[in-house]
Amino acid sequence: MSRSAKTTTLRARILSGSIVLLTGSGLTTAINLAYNIIVAQFLGPQGFGHATVVYTLLTLLSALTLSFQIVSTKAVAQQASPESKSAAYRGFHRSAVACGLTVACLLFIFRANIAGYLNLPDSTLVAILAIGAAFYVPLGCRRGYVQGACGFRRLAANLVLEGAVRLGGTLLLILLGFGVRGVIAANAAALVIAYFAISPRLAARIPNPLNKSYALRETSQALVFFSGQVLINNCDIVLVKHFFNARTAGVYAAIAMVGRVIFSFSSAVVNTTFPLVAGTNENERRDLTVIATSLLLVFGTGTLLAITLWIAPASLWMRLFGSDFHITGNFGLPSLLALYAFTTVVYSLSVVIITYEMSYKIANTSWIQLTYSVAVIAGICRFHSSLPQVIFVQLVLMIALLISVAIPFLLDSLTRSGATTDVERYSPVRLIGRMSEDAVIAEFLKSDFSYPVFREYQDSMRNLVKNPNLGDVSENAKRRALLHLRHLALWKELPSDTEWYEAELDERDIRRIKAFPRAQWRKLAPSSFSMMEVIKGLDSRRHTLDGRFLSKLASIGDKLNETETDLGAVILIGVNRTEPLTALDGNHRLVAAMLTTPPRLEKLRFICGLSPQMMDCCWYNTNLVTLFSYGRNVLKNTLRNPEAELARLLRSVG
Repeated sequence: MSRSAKTTTLRARILSGSIVLLTGSGLTTAINLAYNIIVAQFLGPQGFGHATVVYTLLTLLSALTLSFQIVSTKAVAQQASPESKSAAYRGFHRSAVACGLTVACLLFIFRANIAGYLNLPDSTLVAILAIGAAFYVPLGCRRGYVQGACGFRRLAANLVLEGAVRLGGTLLLILLGFGVRGVIAANAAALVIAYFAISPRLAARIPNPLNKSYALRETSQALVFFSGQVLINNCDIVLVKHFFNARTAGVYAAIAMVGRVIFSFSSAVVNTTFPLVAGTNENERRDLTVIATSLLLVFGTGTLLAITLWIAPASLWMRLFGSDFHITGNFGLPSLLALYAFTTVVYSLSVVIITYEMSYKIANTSWIQLTYSVAVIAGICRFHSSLPQVIFVQLVLMIALLISVAIPFLLDSLTRSGATTDVERYSPVRLIGRMSEDAVIAEFLKSDFSYPVFREYQDSMRNLVKNPNLGDVSENAKRRALLHLRHLALWKELPSDTEWYEAELDERDIRRIKAFPRAQWRKLAPSSFSMMEVIKGLDSRRHTLDGRFLSKLASIGDKLNETETDLGAVILIGVNRTEPLTALDGNHRLVAAMLTTPPRLEKLRFICGLSPQMMDCCWYNTNLVTLFSYGRNVLKNTLRNPEAELARLLRSVG
């Protein structure tokens, strides 16, 4: 299937899945609207404020729930067989159950403190909430399994079921006279029933295909993302409840309900896009129309709702919520509802971009969102003289967040798309056999050992480098320490799951290779670092290059024409066999081989390091996000002392 056909199919699947979940979200939203109207009508602004802020505590805990859901979704979507999907789910579900029980215990222990801060009339409300929390966290994991298996109808039905139980239970318990306690009890019951109703159908047990480092990395990413998300979506309700009186807090809770409606629609699009993109390859994701489909769905539905809220008369809301919810002043209830809705639309667009990246890599934009969530809290704490001011603070910060995540993503996408438009014409690189990391380090050192940084070791350790015994553990440790003397930051930036292979490349493969993004290569191919552009640039810009650089190329070219020569291996890195490659070491050798007449690539040895996570490595994919990650890792590595490590190894053998 052609690339355009695959992209069209992916867009169609996103659209059809989104329609299913949007329908489910629409029903759920209608149910939740009826739920909020009932609570507001029967309990008034004060009781509505109490019930909403307690439920908001549960929503804050959704950082854990949604973390397990999105990680389970991604892990399940990336597995090929039903057995491996089930095994991946079981591992996450055990952790989710333990986490849910821990959260429930903490809520129960600190129920009095929480009730005091939120000005609640009864700490029992928090205790009831703890019961629901115990099931809420593992519920996310179960929904993640269904979502990862693209069971969108079943997922939508479960969301509707949760809302229906919440609505019916709330109405019944309020009529029986239980008030706010009854509302919270109905919410807890809805979560328990939803948990058991979506019990997955699992295949036979096999060993978990996911290693612990993968699970920890993905869970950490999700937790950072959803911590920022739930803070942005809910901290305003908690802070308004703390800073304003009970009636005003209740009115604001009704306004914020609109944001939750819009965000639920955007979540339907995100929940469809995420597993579909996670299960695709780079070719299908490269077309920007894929994410544009999701952004347009979110923007269209959100904007339509915001306009509807703006033009709706204030009397409509008085009939729905009650006369006590009336607001006087320049900003009436319709204006505040529309303003809050537009703020949520802007934020939802940021969420689409962040989760799109999360579906196939570790997205450092999650940290950007978390930073803005802290800024929202600080902003509201500083500016809260009125409800309009609270909303304006959020609007300004959400616009800034959208700019912060959209511009780097767009620049990175355009760079990758422009540099690899002919990726489908690449034939898979020919891999000869697997190599150990120790063998790769030995090859790296052979071509690197002449540098001045190794001068004091060149006599004593020459044989260890030039004639390596890969079966000797002590030798391997010394070579690794030697490499770290010059290349600690470079080597540690490579993904931990990189697999190494010896490969065969010919002249046709040169167009898939990029130069290492530094030094003279920036002058020759400043935009793409394409090796073909480098070779062309040598002819057109030779006079602007350093003479030593040109002499080095000429010297290597002379050696390539010799009968017997061993210049060391050219080390390449990439995502997989069909994607572009970057020359991590051996740029000069590769260029010199192409400049000889005829090209002498057969005189070079090639080693490929492949990893699905290579897009997160700044040597392969250089952008602001990966460079920030590199800088953070450099700071971590400053505590290491390669010279001391090597000296210790040398002392250990006398």
